[in-house]
Amino acid sequence: MIRPQPLALDDHRLQQLLAEDVPYGDLTTEALEIDARPGQIRLFARDPMVVCGIEEAARMFELCGARATLHAASGQQAAPETLLLEASAEAGILHRAWKSAQTLVEWCSGVASRAAEIQQAARRGHPEALVALTRKNVPGTRRLAVKAARAAGAAMHRTGLSETLLVFAEHRLFLDEEPAAAIARLRRRCPEKRVVVEVEDGAEALVWAAADVIQLEKFSPAAVAETVAALAAAGSTALVAAAGGVNAANAEDYARAGARLLVTSAPHLAPPRDVQVRFARGV
Repeated sequence: MIRPQPLALDDHRLQQLLAEDVPYGDLTTEALEIDARPGQIRLFARDPMVVCGIEEAARMFELCGARATLHAASGQQAAPETLLLEASAEAGILHRAWKSAQTLVEWCSGVASRAAEIQQAARRGHPEALVALTRKNVPGTRRLAVKAARAAGAAMHRTGLSETLLVFAEHRLFLDEEPAAAIARLRRRCPEKRVVVEVEDGAEALVWAAADVIQLEKFSPAAVAETVAALAAAGSTALVAAAGGVNAANAEDYARAGARLLVTSAPHLAPPRDVQVRFARGV
């Protein structure tokens, strides 16, 4: 039984995507006078992929007036030739939703597939390692990026500035208090939040060792291992995160070095996974 995942985009946002592609009708379909003829469209995985966005694609067809049936769900591993979705309607309706729905699935599945590759590599380094995608997604796509991360078995590092405490060097530039005082202030003001501090070298990590999470920016795996050992020797219980340059080729090494959270932007830049579309005339 297919259990569709919740929609990342509501009907209004999906309608906006459709209107962007077909603002004044489909000139070709209408000029050929085929728009009222019945037909069927089927979407197949051409590449191996972690499927994502297929629920949104089905809803786009429905919003145009088609009857859509899901054969896969976001988070599912799909081999080439796996049927993902089919829809039936008049040709004009199918052509209206076709390209926007296909492209959305391809893009989302590309992000999810790359995130899954990094997550799998990280778990080879340590079974509890977790990959977290940054908020450096293409502007306007964050809801879909969150869905892709979850479909991959990964997480979002932060979905925005409103939800997490992450102290960068750019914040510390304006501070006039010692690290311990700054951490205490954050815990008083936001007692239910974990304090995360990004550092650029091992010495800085020790200065901020009282934080809940120490995020190591652009450290090599060897430097991560050294810093993890130094923090433990200093009595720090902080979770160590590795950020900057994390990808499928080095995630195992970072996890093996002691980073339990691997923060990455790489999935946002992943190439789309190819989805094949097949039309058929109806009867």
